[in-house]
Amino acid sequence: QVQLVESGGGLVQAGGSLRLSCAASGFVVSSYAMGWFRQAPGKEREFVGAIIWSGGTTAFADSVKGRFTIARDNAKNTVYLQMNSLKPEDTAVYSCAADSRWPYTAVDPKTVRYWGQGTQVTVSS
Repeated sequence: QVQLVESGGGLVQAGGSLRLSCAASGFVVSSYAMGWFRQAPGKEREFVGAIIWSGGTTAFADSVKGRFTIARDNAKNTVYLQMNSLKPEDTAVYSCAADSRWPYTAVDPKTVRYWGQGTQVTVSS
C-alpha cells in the first residue's frame, strides 16, 4: 500500500522557518522524484520544489528559490522541505508528491502518481 505521510506544518511568523517531512512507503522511492506542491485558498495547486531520489538533483519554483531547500534521507525513505524566510504569501496547504517524471515543472498536478494528505502552513504577518 502506497503511503506518503506528511508532517511539520503549523503557524509561524513572517521571517520564520518550518521543516516539512514526507515519509514514503509502499513503492521503490529510488525510481521516483519526490516533490512538494501547495495550494492557497482560491488558487490552483502550484509546484514548489522537487528532488530526484537517485542522484539528488533538485528544482524549485522561482517564488521560493533561495529560501526553500529539499533533502532526502535514504534510510528513512523521507524527504524534507526546509522553508526559511517565510512570507505570508507562502500560506497554503502543502502536499507531498511522488512521480517518475522530470522535470516536475512540466508535470500537471492532476496527473501526479501519488499524493500525501497535505499539511497546512500558515505564515502570519
